[in-house]
Amino acid sequence: MTRLAYVLGASHSGSTLLSMLLGSHPQIATVGELTLSSNAMGDLDRYRCSCGAPIRECGFWHKVTEDMRRRGVAFDLTHAGTDYREVESRYARRLLRPMYRGRALEALRDGALWLSPTWRKRLSDMQKRNSALVSTVSEIAGADVVVDSSKIALRLKYLLRNSDLEVKVIRLIRDGRAVALTYMDPAGYADADDPGKRAGGMGGDRRNERLSMAQAAYEWRRCIEEAEYILGSMKPSRWIEIRYEDYCREPERTLRRVHEFLGVESGAQPREFRSVEQHVVGNGMRLNTTSKIQLDDRWRQTLTARDLQTFDEIAGPTNRRYGYQ
Repeated sequence: MTRLAYVLGASHSGSTLLSMLLGSHPQIATVGELTLSSNAMGDLDRYRCSCGAPIRECGFWHKVTEDMRRRGVAFDLTHAGTDYREVESRYARRLLRPMYRGRALEALRDGALWLSPTWRKRLSDMQKRNSALVSTVSEIAGADVVVDSSKIALRLKYLLRNSDLEVKVIRLIRDGRAVALTYMDPAGYADADDPGKRAGGMGGDRRNERLSMAQAAYEWRRCIEEAEYILGSMKPSRWIEIRYEDYCREPERTLRRVHEFLGVESGAQPREFRSVEQHVVGNGMRLNTTSKIQLDDRWRQTLTARDLQTFDEIAGPTNRRYGYQ
């Protein structure tokens, strides 16, 4: 079984930075979000790998394609086939759209999905593709553990059922107000520092992705709820909880905890994590150049009193339950 560390949490909680920090350890590898969703990556002719090369020209991803083929899996970044939600059946896609909702409702979803012959066939193929991709990345990098920073609880559900993978979960939490701000303006608060490198290296203001504060607060709260649901069904020994604020303030201490949890040598982490070549997809911060780890709490100066009131009405009790006052 190949060892997989899955980062679970709300998007824009610092998962890409955490993934790259972990991936700079000699026993750990990451390529970021293994969903490799075609919707998220957009135009692959312009999308850039974290190494700086256009992803279609990146030697690492060419090697991944070749090695996957040797494993009997036709692999193409245009349609990687590792995102469980990307299926041909409209019926199945509709059932896969809602976030994770707890054991009883997930059993109902499973039953409804099983009525689709397309889903039954595709699920088997996607399980094979995901395990082959994790094994390929592990082998190319010479790593014991691969990190998947996809964060989605529904994806975790199916990875936990993959008999070829030994999955441990890193639950990542960040102050909901900070996350909400990134949903309101993803280009300004959750992307590369260089405007020309945003949106996967294509630039742009990502205006079409912006949410209102009410939508943002609800999205963050539901991400917290779905994480609680799925972790409630797992053995405590299989998951660990860390906070974005902790690894920004005390990165070495926090990473030691994660290293011990994953069973790799503690203290082998380089201080300059970007000095290690990585080939990460996902959040645009992967295209930044500095290894400086700095807490981003711009929400304190940016959110208005009305924004904060709206957040508090929708997600305030959940945020305080996790100690964010």
